[in-house]
Amino acid sequence: MVKMPSLLIFDLDGTLSDPAVGVLRSINHSLSYFGYPELPPECISECIGPPIDHTFARLSGSTDAAHVRELVAKYREGYSDVGYAENVLYDRIADVLATLHARDVSMGVCTSKRVDFAERILTMFALRSNSRFVSGGEDGASKAEHLGNLVNDGVVPKHAIMIGDRAVDSEAAHHSGLTSAGVVWGHGSEAELRWAGAHHLLFAPREILVIDRQR
Repeated sequence: MVKMPSLLIFDLDGTLSDPAVGVLRSINHSLSYFGYPELPPECISECIGPPIDHTFARLSGSTDAAHVRELVAKYREGYSDVGYAENVLYDRIADVLATLHARDVSMGVCTSKRVDFAERILTMFALRSNSRFVSGGEDGASKAEHLGNLVNDGVVPKHAIMIGDRAVDSEAAHHSGLTSAGVVWGHGSEAELRWAGAHHLLFAPREILVIDRQR
C-alpha cells in the first residue's frame, strides 16, 4: 500500500468540481443588476479561485467596499437559489476520494467559497463524509490567510499537502510551509502553477493516489 501524508487538503472549485456554469450565471446576474456589462464565458476561469469580493472589485473597477459587498450579495442571491447546483464533479474524483477514504487517509477541504455553499455542494455529490473538516473563505481574506489560520489553530499540520488548481492555492501552501500540489484539469494552467512554485503537478485525478511517491 502506498504511504500517504497525514492530511490531504483539497480546494473545491476547479479541483473537485467545475462550478463554471453556476458561477458565470451568478456573476452576470449581479453585474447586469448594477448596470455593468456581463462577463463573457471565455473569461470565467480567471474568476474561479480568488475570493469573490476580490473578483467583483476587479470586474467593477470599484474601490467602494460597500458597493462591492452589494455586488457580492446579489451574486449570492442567484448562487444560493440555483448556481451552486450548476456544478459538475470532475471525472474519477469520486472514485479517488473513495479509495483514499478506504485507505484511512485523512482529508479536508479549504476553499475560498463560503462554507455553507461548500457544504451544500459536497453533500450534493455525496462527498461530505470523506472530509474531516470543510473550511470556507471569509470576505476580504486571502487564501494564504485562510489556510494560515487553519495551521495556527492546529487543524492542519505542517506536513499536510494542499491540492488546488490555481496559483492562490500554491501560494497559500508556501505561506504556511506546506507542500503544494497543482492540478491541471481545473481553471488554472500548468504555466500558472509552475510560476506559483507548485511542488507537484498532477495531470489526472488518479495521480493523487500516488502523490507521496513524488516527494
